[in-house]
Amino acid sequence: MATTNTNGGENKLGRIIKLFERIVVVSLVVMMMLVVALATLELGWIIVKDIITPPIVLLEVDELLEIFGFFLLILIGVELLETIKAYLKDNVIHVEIVLEVALIAVARKVIVLDLSKYDGLTVLSIAALIIALACAFFLERRARARAKATAPSSHGSGGVPPTSESLEP
Repeated sequence: MATTNTNGGENKLGRIIKLFERIVVVSLVVMMMLVVALATLELGWIIVKDIITPPIVLLEVDELLEIFGFFLLILIGVELLETIKAYLKDNVIHVEIVLEVALIAVARKVIVLDLSKYDGLTVLSIAALIIALACAFFLERRARARAKATAPSSHGSGGVPPTSESLEP
């Protein structure tokens, strides 16, 4: 009988932990939605402000870089929302979405990067990071496509085994 109580206690603790995780993740979604909405409004304000200041309608290079950087920052927020949404739905973290977020973040860094402030080794390191992320993204997609083509349709995720597209949290 003691094992029944222990299992019941562990089961209750497990439910409490799952509920806590769910509350935290839903809170993160709400906060991320707020941040993305505010960032979008800020981007709109930056664009309007840059367009109406003299020279009117013409944007300087630094203004364009600021706009592009902000735009990519919003895309990162949207992709993070997608990651959290996928976690809520499947209770797994999708590797492909995480790699997309990382690629967008590095692309943003490259776009706003002032090369005069960095040495050649740092620039080469960023290039290596981009290549590594792109290779990882390519390999993940190829593995998922192969798994989809060879797996029977009995899996719950459209014939794709969960290990080919996700990591357990």
